[in-house]
Amino acid sequence: MNLIADLPQPIRTNEDFAWAPGRSSPVAGAPKLSKIMAAATELRPYLRERARQTEVDRRVSDEATALFRKAGFFKLMQPARYGGYEYGFTAFTDVISELGRACTSSSWACSLGAIHQWLVGTFPVEAQDDVWKDNPDAIVCVSYAPVVKAERVPGGYVVEGKWMWASNVDNSQWAMLGVQLPNDDGKTVQAGFLLVPRQDWTIEDNWHMAGQSGTGSKTVLISKKTFIPEHRKLTFAEASSNMPPGCKVNENPIYRIPFLSAVPVCLVSPLLGTAQGAIDEFVEMAGVRVTRGAVAGGGNRLCEFFPVQSRLAEASASLDAARLLIYRDTAGVEQMATDGRIITMEERIRNRRDHAFAAKLSLNAVEAVFASVGGGGMALDQPLQRMWRDANAISRHISLNWDAVSSMVGQYLLGMEPKGQY
Repeated sequence: MNLIADLPQPIRTNEDFAWAPGRSSPVAGAPKLSKIMAAATELRPYLRERARQTEVDRRVSDEATALFRKAGFFKLMQPARYGGYEYGFTAFTDVISELGRACTSSSWACSLGAIHQWLVGTFPVEAQDDVWKDNPDAIVCVSYAPVVKAERVPGGYVVEGKWMWASNVDNSQWAMLGVQLPNDDGKTVQAGFLLVPRQDWTIEDNWHMAGQSGTGSKTVLISKKTFIPEHRKLTFAEASSNMPPGCKVNENPIYRIPFLSAVPVCLVSPLLGTAQGAIDEFVEMAGVRVTRGAVAGGGNRLCEFFPVQSRLAEASASLDAARLLIYRDTAGVEQMATDGRIITMEERIRNRRDHAFAAKLSLNAVEAVFASVGGGGMALDQPLQRMWRDANAISRHISLNWDAVSSMVGQYLLGMEPKGQY
């Protein structure tokens, strides 16, 4: 008996949001989303087979990155002016979560590489040309935290320092670095990004982690004062507005969506896929595994135990709830941008709540099935233990950390000034 084939397939909640503007491309000749999704599904066996090696290597391979590029994943949200397809966040979540079913780290690396194409599309056009004019296939890693202060000089800025947690840095041709930008008064600063080409920085190989080890989230090092021209700057305020500089050339409404209203889905989408992958793996394991003895007695199939059945149901419900939240919010902001409506503070904070809560629900799904795997699930060649570690690592990301985000939401609901990023 093929247990997976005989069981009902998981509910695909994304089908309820087929109307989302981001599920269609306005670009003539762009591949249909169904074709891109088919490519993601076809890659799953390859990614699953290599997942353990990806973790050992502490980075996604050149070969996997080439396959992502060939499949068009990095073109998904890139502006059409450079050969991109200009799909939205809903389509993005479809593709990235499909990859996450096989290998969380590979999905994460592809996720950030793909969504940063959208973010570069909000920079001034001169910066976009710098990144893509000579190499339309270039991708960008990002270190978001503005930990380094930039020095203002004629025509731009000078920077020197270290930027941690730049995921997929080994495969990136540019780095987008969070900085403190001096204001005109010379006394205050504002947060922002600067784009820096590969020849201006090196990689400090310091990524040794218990979870998400394969993401290659190493440190970008600029060891001497380096000039960055003014046009390669994007402030956080501009990124969070409904009219960032890139709107002057990229007229698709997706480039008018405020940064934090949707970008955290690049962190959640791999986790949605991981939760589904954990359910897939557990169903396969439960159907064939037989107890060996001890307390439970020998010769019983794992799937016959009530707690196992209950935990699987809980995992399925948690994942469906997480997907519903994410697709509702991403489809909503896509429609608001298409309609030319300003996304309100309340809606932004709601979306940030849902990003973090969807991560919490997805982790719950993984925890529910992992609680029933026993000793066999701890083997390094069993994907469930890696998915469990990866899911726990993602849920602790500061942008998804429930304690951090929920306190901001609670402050807002209580009429206090919300302290956080939205």
